Amino acid sequence: MKTVLINASPKLKGSASAYFLGLLRMFVRRHVVSEQLRRKSDYERLLAELPDADTVVFCLPLYVDGVPSHVLSFLKEMEVFCRQSDICLNVYCIANNGFIEGRQNEPLMRVFQNFCARSGLKWCGGTGIGGGVMLNVTRILFVVNLAISCFNTVLHVVQSGSLLDAGILRGFLLGVLILAFLNLGVWISVFGMGRVINSGSRRHFGEKYTRILLPSFIFILIADIFFTVTSVFNGGIFRGWLSRK
Repeated sequence: MKTVLINASPKLKGSASAYFLGLLRMFVRRHVVSEQLRRKSDYERLLAELPDADTVVFCLPLYVDGVPSHVLSFLKEMEVFCRQSDICLNVYCIANNGFIEGRQNEPLMRVFQNFCARSGLKWCGGTGIGGGVMLNVTRILFVVNLAISCFNTVLHVVQSGSLLDAGILRGFLLGVLILAFLNLGVWISVFGMGRVINSGSRRHFGEKYTRILLPSFIFILIADIFFTVTSVFNGGIFRGWLSRK
């Protein structure tokens, strides 16, 4: 049977939802179809994937302790479609938020649970992830770490004629281990969801909550700096100076 992965982030690219769905796809061994839900024009295409599917996974950000409005509108359409077509699906959810507490996503999980009860679908549970924005940044940091290591290796070869340098290798591996540790809770949870999906049964995965594995006081400091810089360049004084009047 078929598993439909729905990225419900409104972002065109580079979203945390895309990152988490990418991780899940690594662990799902069944036939997988990846879709994106951003606007009403996506409804017909998404609904057409449901009749021959047995599992749907929604991945989305938490907006004001709930489901984004464009997702809520789609769920209303999906409820009517599934009831009229007598479709029975296993429904999972991966939700993330910018706060550090993964349990902040619990109200969103209740929305999906109630949606399944109204639609005659099987609510199989989900994963609530805290620090989603920062976890998404870690994959960028991995690429940056790899690029810096490659650049330093090229310089080392030019200067010494030797290919391997223990210091460069240790630095790269240390960076990888740190990033892997920060993501460990998410990887374990997504792996578990993938195993349940692969079983093809109507097992209940449950609702599990995890977060970026970083002390709260460090998370708050980094988040404050990140969002201050982002707001200055994307919606603050610089944008105001440079925008057309």
